[in-house]
Amino acid sequence: MIGTAIVVMAASLSVALYLALSQRVDRAAVKETLHQIEHMDGDPESMRETALAAPLAQRVFLPMVASAVGLIRRFTPADYVAKIRHQLVLAGQPDPDQVDRYLSKRLLTLVAVPAAYFAAFRVLHLTGSSAWATVALCGAASVMGPSASLKRKIAKRRAAVQASLPDVLDLLTISVEAGLGFEQALDRTVAAVPGPLTEEMGRMLGEVRAGVRRADAMRALDERIGVPEMHSFTLAVLQADTFGISISRVLRSQADESRIRRRQVAQEKAQKAPVKMLIPMVFCIFPSLFVVVMGPAALNIFKNFK
Repeated sequence: MIGTAIVVMAASLSVALYLALSQRVDRAAVKETLHQIEHMDGDPESMRETALAAPLAQRVFLPMVASAVGLIRRFTPADYVAKIRHQLVLAGQPDPDQVDRYLSKRLLTLVAVPAAYFAAFRVLHLTGSSAWATVALCGAASVMGPSASLKRKIAKRRAAVQASLPDVLDLLTISVEAGLGFEQALDRTVAAVPGPLTEEMGRMLGEVRAGVRRADAMRALDERIGVPEMHSFTLAVLQADTFGISISRVLRSQADESRIRRRQVAQEKAQKAPVKMLIPMVFCIFPSLFVVVMGPAALNIFKNFK
């Protein structure tokens, strides 16, 4: 009974946290409400009416999420938090609140493991290996799901950056050779080509205009993207600034190299395709062909011997 009660409480906690995280509370509205409360005349009735007029998510769910996130942050190692923050930046989610949301999801997935145990043995009334297999599959999916989803987002963003990098470098090279400066060419490229790469370049331009050194801004850009091609481009531009090399020549060589690398990646994928097609052909297509071709002959042979 005690174990069942613990499982039920864990399931209830997971549902409550899920409902809390599903509510998107606008921070501007929260700050505006707090500002209005601070500048009121101090009448308790007015303050009570203002507090009750706030949305339910702001009055109930937001403090619950804040306390849960604070508890998670307290027992989470700092190295793990820094690693998750870096992975979220690579995935294109630099908002600091994303770290808290990810940690909350991890807590939900951990709580879902005893919930799956309770559902398999108490609700569905499964027994034996089927019950334990269900619990194991649900537990593996719950534990590995958030990290796998985050890695998939990182891989998708890196693929988008690698696909758009040659076109961005070509446009950047043409703009510089036409007489624009490097930052003006970057600004024109950001406005002309949408995508995650140009978004990060726009952020880099904003940092430079805010007073950050261009070398530091480009190193931060390289860290946020995490693509080897972008790393070589950043090093080439920094070396050109250091040694006084013509930036247009460096950009032209980088654009040619990036285009060649993209073609090589496409050729590599094309050569891997037959090997990947071999597995479904052997296990899915060939057995059905054997049944269709050899099935009637096998039936005739069986009848003749009978």
